[in-house]
Amino acid sequence: MEPGELAALIEHTLLRPGAGERDVRALCAEAREYGFFAVCVHPVHVSLARGLLGESPVRVATVVGFPLGMNLTPVKVYEAMQAALEGADELDMVMKVGAAREGRWEAVQRDMADVVLATPELTHKVILECALLSDEEKVRAARAAVEAGAEFVKTSTGFGPWGARVEDVGLLREAVGGRAGVKAAGGIKTLADLLSMVRAGAARIGTSSGVAIMKEAARGR
Repeated sequence: MEPGELAALIEHTLLRPGAGERDVRALCAEAREYGFFAVCVHPVHVSLARGLLGESPVRVATVVGFPLGMNLTPVKVYEAMQAALEGADELDMVMKVGAAREGRWEAVQRDMADVVLATPELTHKVILECALLSDEEKVRAARAAVEAGAEFVKTSTGFGPWGARVEDVGLLREAVGGRAGVKAAGGIKTLADLLSMVRAGAARIGTSSGVAIMKEAARGR
């Protein structure tokens, strides 16, 4: 893949608990330099990232109900709407994992749909946290996300027992078909990691190692 094609897959991510404004400024500068598709930051940093990126093509993504997904649905809706007001373009929302594990699919889908309906101008990615689900639950959750109106399903928060796995990306790709994209995130640190996820069907890559991956790709040219 050409460098521009690689960069267009990457959401340059900064979601560690101790991240501050200085880190966000560096993140946005790197995103501009390498031409990453988006930055993904905590809600508290959305306004800063929006101001730093200005009219650049780099999109601003943030998280909702992160990292556990156990917030009340009205709280998720408010968080999503506030993120939109602060300048977010995309939302990565953690679903109700516990409800999914209990088979309460109507509650799972309603939670997702309420956020989507409240912010129709944004792109929505539903984080399934695949490490906590059976394969059957992953498929049911992915299909619920599509029915709720989400544009993407996402493998992981990066805070679970493990992150993105090739087999999960392939399973989700098959589950959603052409109705949604798949975002792989969690533990993607090398060019080989990224390419394996893309081959499995990922259309977006969430990683905090975007710069290292781009440098690795440049060395291999």
